[in-house]
Amino acid sequence: MKARALVMVLAIAFAFSPGAMAQEVVIGALNDMTGATSDVGKDYALGIAEAVNYCNDNGGVNGKPIKLIQFDYGYRVPEALTKYKLFQRMKAVAIQGWGTGDTEALAPTVTADKMPYVSASYSGHLTDPKKTPYNLFAATDYSTNARATLTAWFDKRWPKHADFGKRKPRLACMYMAASPYASAPIKAIKDQATLLGFDIGPDQDVSLFAIDAKSQVLGLKEFKPDVVWHGNTTMSVATAMRDAYALGLGADHIANLWGFDENLPRLAGKAAEGAMAGTVNAFYGEATPMMPKVVEYAKKFNPGVPQEKRTIHTIQAWSNVLALWEAMKRADKAGALNGEGILKKGFETMKDFDLGLGGAKLNYTETDHRVSGAVPVYELKDGKFQLVQVTDLKSRWPDKWASWMGW
Repeated sequence: MKARALVMVLAIAFAFSPGAMAQEVVIGALNDMTGATSDVGKDYALGIAEAVNYCNDNGGVNGKPIKLIQFDYGYRVPEALTKYKLFQRMKAVAIQGWGTGDTEALAPTVTADKMPYVSASYSGHLTDPKKTPYNLFAATDYSTNARATLTAWFDKRWPKHADFGKRKPRLACMYMAASPYASAPIKAIKDQATLLGFDIGPDQDVSLFAIDAKSQVLGLKEFKPDVVWHGNTTMSVATAMRDAYALGLGADHIANLWGFDENLPRLAGKAAEGAMAGTVNAFYGEATPMMPKVVEYAKKFNPGVPQEKRTIHTIQAWSNVLALWEAMKRADKAGALNGEGILKKGFETMKDFDLGLGGAKLNYTETDHRVSGAVPVYELKDGKFQLVQVTDLKSRWPDKWASWMGW
C-alpha cells in the first residue's frame, strides 16, 4: 500500500507542478506492483519508466517531452476505472495499461473517448478493430501464442512419444477460471487441440495466488494428460509444475508467456525442465539491437535492482512504450497528436516495423490489429531458454487465420 501511495503522490504532485511545460505530451500508465499479478508486474512497471526516460533522452515526441503519470492500481478493476478518469483530467493523450479484466472493462470507454490504450494484456478479444479499435499492444496475442505453443509441442514432442501413432495426444488446462487474463485463450487453445486431433481433459481451477495445487494435479491423474497448458502467472505456474513433478503426473508443460520467465526455473527447479511457451520478444540480456540500451537504462534508473533479477517483462514494457512512441511521433508529424491521429496516422501506418527487441515486426491495419501470425516458441533446457521453432499460424492455416481474429 505504501508503494502505491508513493507513486500516486509523486505523480499528482508532478502533474500539477507550476513548472509543467505547455508542450509536454502526457501519457498514463496503470501497473500492478502490489496485486495478484505483481510477481510479473513489478518488473514491467520498472521497464515502462525506464523506456520513457530513453524516449525523452532521444527527443521525446519530435522535441516535446513525454510526461509519464504512473499508478500502481493493485490489479483491481474499480481502481483502474477511477485512475482512467484521472488520466483524462490530466490530459493524457494515450495510456499504457496492464490487466485483461480492467482493459476489457475499459474497452468500450476508450473506444468512445478515442483514447489509445496500449496494454500488457494481449487478449485476443482486443485485436478486432471493428470492436476495439483503440486497444493495441506490441505483441502477438494470447490466443495466437497458445495455438502456436500447442502446435510446437505437437510438432516436436508428440512424434517422439511412445504412443505416437497409437492414440490421440491428451491436453489438460490449469488456470484460474475466474481470471479474465488466464481464461482469455481457452477457447482458442481448445479449438487448436481439436484441429490437431487431441483429446481434451477436465480443466483444473488454480488460483493466481496458489501455493499448493496438489488437488488439481490429482484431478488429472485418471485422464493422464501428455501436456498441460498453464494460464496463470509465474508464481502460480511454478507451484503447479512442482506439484505435478512431485506427484508423478508425467506430463509435459506449456504456458502462457506471463508464466514463463527467468524466475520460473528458480521457483520450479527441475519441475520446469522442458516447459515451453510462445514468447513476444527477447529475454532480458539477449543479443538484440536495442538490448544494450535496455540494460543501460535499467542500471541507470534502478541500480538497486540486481541485473539477475530483471526479466523478459522489462522487454515487454519497452516494446509497448517504443511502439506508442513511434505512433505518437508519426501522428505529430502529420499534425494530429490526438487519439484518432495516434491510431490512424501512427499505429495503422506501421508495416513490418522492427522495435529491435527480438519480437515480431509490427503490422497494424484498419481491419486487423494482430501484429503477426508467427510466434517463436522456446523451451527450458538445462535451465536456459532455447528456441524450439517459429510457428507461423497465418502461413500454416491461411484459410482459418482471418476467422481467428478476436478469439
